[in-house]
Amino acid sequence: MASSKPKTGLLALASSVGTALEWYDFTIYNLMAALVFNAVFFPSYDPITGTILAFSTYAVGYVSRPLGGFVFGHLGDKLGRRFVLVATLVMMGLTTVLISALPGYASWGIWSPLALVSLRFLQGAAIGGEWAGAVLLSMEHGTDANRGRNASFAQVGPSCGSLLGTACLMITTMAMPAADFQAWGWRIPFIASAILVIFGLWVRRGVAETPVFRDLEEHKELAKAPLSEVFTKYPKRLLIAGGSRIGSDVLYALVVVFSLTYVTTVLHLPRPLALTATMIGAVLNAIAVPICGSLSDRYGRRSVYMVGAVLAIIWAFTFFVLMDSSHPVLVCLAVVGGLLIHALMYGPQAAFVAEQFPTHIRYAGASLAYTLAGIVGGGFAPLIMTTLFKSYSNTVSISIYVCIALCLTLTALIAARETANRPLEK
Repeated sequence: MASSKPKTGLLALASSVGTALEWYDFTIYNLMAALVFNAVFFPSYDPITGTILAFSTYAVGYVSRPLGGFVFGHLGDKLGRRFVLVATLVMMGLTTVLISALPGYASWGIWSPLALVSLRFLQGAAIGGEWAGAVLLSMEHGTDANRGRNASFAQVGPSCGSLLGTACLMITTMAMPAADFQAWGWRIPFIASAILVIFGLWVRRGVAETPVFRDLEEHKELAKAPLSEVFTKYPKRLLIAGGSRIGSDVLYALVVVFSLTYVTTVLHLPRPLALTATMIGAVLNAIAVPICGSLSDRYGRRSVYMVGAVLAIIWAFTFFVLMDSSHPVLVCLAVVGGLLIHALMYGPQAAFVAEQFPTHIRYAGASLAYTLAGIVGGGFAPLIMTTLFKSYSNTVSISIYVCIALCLTLTALIAARETANRPLEK
């Protein structure tokens, strides 16, 4: 039988493995969208237009997240955090493996990109239900004094997933000629996600349902209509929680997603340089996120978060100055610095979002905030950045766009109440 008080290491692993799979899947998709999908699924367009179309399918994965937030958010407050985490993990892994089996446009014609979009939609729906459960699994097992750190375990997953995805792509590309990689080698990283699914299911079997949810069950205090209650009783908190995510998502899209296209297509620098910079940044981001989560336990969620947002506004312009130097060290510094600043926001974010809602609707509230903000923030960010660059042929418009998103986040933080070191709202 699973222990009701899991050790911190097991808790961190169980919480982060799902988000690691999520971002492994998203990372390899992002990289393939920038490097391969424009030729495999959209071959009749010029490279930049094909990339825009590929990033459009990337956005579909964000648009479908609210559907997952609605469905799995409801189930998470009715059937439990652990039940939903298993369902979403299986769904994410299955859709990713199916993407690996898709024929290209040359074989299937228009049905090929349509199938890609459909699988991307299902993948996004699963992710829409995963994040809140991963956060609550670790946060609701902890004490009031370490909720920021515990909740940030789920936030380590993206960097680990990005690192694994980038490493898998690098190994695959180095192991075969470019023609073979474009013909069939790109499928290997997608197939490999099945390993993460099996490992994640094994780990999560060792963690019991959270104590606060079991308490709700025992006292028959489960919400009858959690989604409706979020919208009718807590609309302001939903806006604050969602608004807090927009800036960090857009910054991440700039530093990790758009940077690959910019380095290879605009600066004409070697692809391994961009991938190496991303891998170094991912490692440091994974280390920094729980540190920043712990800092939010000590100094407050809002203060740590706001420092990150202000620094990110400065970095939105510094980023391209470093990039345009074309010097390998400075290109790496642009990516690594951006991901360390991102950690200042991403570390406190999980606890901050989840703490906005009382226990009986916390899964639904956190899911909706996460998924709805994802559309406004990260979902369309690579597409918007690529379109802005094509329209204006400069990076100033992109930096301004990133700053606007960060100002929205700062506004949400200013309007929020501090939630650190207070008992969870029941």
